[in-house]
Amino acid sequence: MSERSVLVTGGTGGLGGAVTAAFAQAGWRVVVPQRESRPSAGPPAGVVRPTADLMDPVAVARAVEEAAGDPAAPLRAVVNLVGGYASGGKVHETPIEEFERMLAVNLRPTYLVTQAALPYLMAAGGGAVVCVSARAAVAPFPGAAGYATAKAAVLAFANAVAVEYRGAGVRCNTVLPSVIDTPANRAAQPGADHRRWVAPAEIAPVVRFLASDESAPTSGAAVPVYGRA
Repeated sequence: MSERSVLVTGGTGGLGGAVTAAFAQAGWRVVVPQRESRPSAGPPAGVVRPTADLMDPVAVARAVEEAAGDPAAPLRAVVNLVGGYASGGKVHETPIEEFERMLAVNLRPTYLVTQAALPYLMAAGGGAVVCVSARAAVAPFPGAAGYATAKAAVLAFANAVAVEYRGAGVRCNTVLPSVIDTPANRAAQPGADHRRWVAPAEIAPVVRFLASDESAPTSGAAVPVYGRA
């Protein structure tokens, strides 16, 4: 039986599948909240899939409670992958509703899940929070001010968690991928140079490392994960 649990949000997406598999293969009990129950042959061994709307504080609290509910595998890590992307015009052409939507979908679940999980991580004697920001947070590109701002906010939030909970044995680090090579991103950008993109399989081991005991001395780091081209 697993000796530790990890809660992975956004675990059903292109990156999420790779991250979930990386933790499961390493022997973790992996809890992957999903917005709707999906019929399937059943999750892989070691993976639990509760239904939860991660924009709802009550649903988040229930999902985190389930993640921390196995006495044989206390919650030792949280990985915040869930988010969203939108591009369009420049700032003066971007409706406030779209700007605020980017902030909400990228920052609110990260905040709610981390907030709910921190007491469990401290009770377990410490652990790790890993957040996913983006290269755009530190190197914006035209037409995505809302996205870049939201991902910069995720980075700032992670740094605040790192400072506040270092003394409690909880560390928090952030990965900053370039464009992730997923089917959805390829469909959205058919003419792009995919050689400069980063594969989910390249990001997942970095995330797992930041959640593992091997990275225990590291907190408050922003780790770039870019394509190899």
